[in-house]
Amino acid sequence: MGEEEEDNQLSPLLPSSSTSSVKRTGTLWTAVAHIITGVIGAGVLSLAWSTAQLGWIAGPISMLVFAAITLVSTYILCDCYMYPHPHYGPNRLRSYMDAVLFYLGEKNHKVCGVILMETLYGSTLAYVITSASSIKAIQKSNCYHREGHNAPCSYEDTSSMLLFGAVQVVMSQIPDFHNMKWLSMLAAIMSFAYSFIGFGLGLAQVIENGTIKGSINGVPTANIADKLWLVFQALGDIAFAYPYSGIVLEIQDTLKSPPPENKTMKKASIIAVSLTTFFYLCCGCFGYAAFGNNTPGNLLTGFGFYEPYWLVDLANACIILHLVGGYQIFGQPVFAFAERWFINRFPNSWFVNNYYTNKHRWFPSFQINPLKICFRTTYVASTTAIAMMFPYFNQVLGVLGALNFWPLAVYFPVEMRIVQKKIQSWTRKWVVLKSFSFVCLLVTIVAFIGSIQGLINAKFE
Repeated sequence: MGEEEEDNQLSPLLPSSSTSSVKRTGTLWTAVAHIITGVIGAGVLSLAWSTAQLGWIAGPISMLVFAAITLVSTYILCDCYMYPHPHYGPNRLRSYMDAVLFYLGEKNHKVCGVILMETLYGSTLAYVITSASSIKAIQKSNCYHREGHNAPCSYEDTSSMLLFGAVQVVMSQIPDFHNMKWLSMLAAIMSFAYSFIGFGLGLAQVIENGTIKGSINGVPTANIADKLWLVFQALGDIAFAYPYSGIVLEIQDTLKSPPPENKTMKKASIIAVSLTTFFYLCCGCFGYAAFGNNTPGNLLTGFGFYEPYWLVDLANACIILHLVGGYQIFGQPVFAFAERWFINRFPNSWFVNNYYTNKHRWFPSFQINPLKICFRTTYVASTTAIAMMFPYFNQVLGVLGALNFWPLAVYFPVEMRIVQKKIQSWTRKWVVLKSFSFVCLLVTIVAFIGSIQGLINAKFE
């Protein structure tokens, strides 16, 4: 199992129409880049608002708890990649759904498939909303700089979403994960850039204020019920910001060996989650310290910061570039899954199986496939259309985070661990794992209820 190892097994993230071998050349740092691209995204921008709802104690603690849960889930999944031995295999489970099918059976596989596809689809939907907010923020920032902070600078989301969608139509023709190293590296750099800027602007605002705003109890409300709704929604937003369970095995499948892929992936996860948690705490806490009860829902587009306007513009430009890559990180598994299904269903169709080489004197030659062009374009169009219908940043993130956190980041990994290690019922390990899963389920339920209530209010208010 060396660096030049090749594998002819079909993978959900490889070109399903091809039986050509794939060389794994990924390293620790490419894995870190993939993870950061998938994790640091729309979620980081809502963390100052979430901290404001939870207060100075519960806010930071919640982020640390979700980080710990994410690492536990990732460690379990890393050991599911190779079987029967976690280091030497020799067999590979190259996607989350393959692992669920192998360990938990066909019924769980179907349920997982629906949830996983919804998660990935929902993440790309959230990225459309976030990118539109950032495009609009650049326009408003320049307007406020020219006309003054009280000027009626108003721009619609539709044109921004259509622009981002048009870019994704082109980017979605990238064949698979193995061709995305450069995009993930660029997106990871952009995520660090705007996180640093958000942290720096928050720190500068705190210094300018001369005081740390906020309280232990968070933003006050008229009654306890309203407070609970906001707290539940904040938990949903934090839940959205962390887990990347659905793409762990796909990233691990790009890694070369030796060392064993699960060891490299665990190291990459520790590095990536530690870095993201540091930035999350900085952005969330300094954003809350800067604005207190007036903390905006989106730290860089809610216009707590007006100046320096060029720095606000730069931060939002970095967000947009990062989300271009992030969209593909979550979209590629959906593309591969759907295309594999079509190939199995229509093995003799020219529309599904034929590739045509396109040559141009100014560009490298590339292959096009009618199914990929049509399906991927339709996918991008659907996420763009739904985002136009529900352009509510915090509420959508809360619903998606709550809906997907427990089943993908907790339930399925825990159940696979029990089966893999042959843990007997009512033993100490079994009780610990089941209790962990049950507590996370309760958090998911309350976060989902609060986020749905917030989405309904935003839609009809």
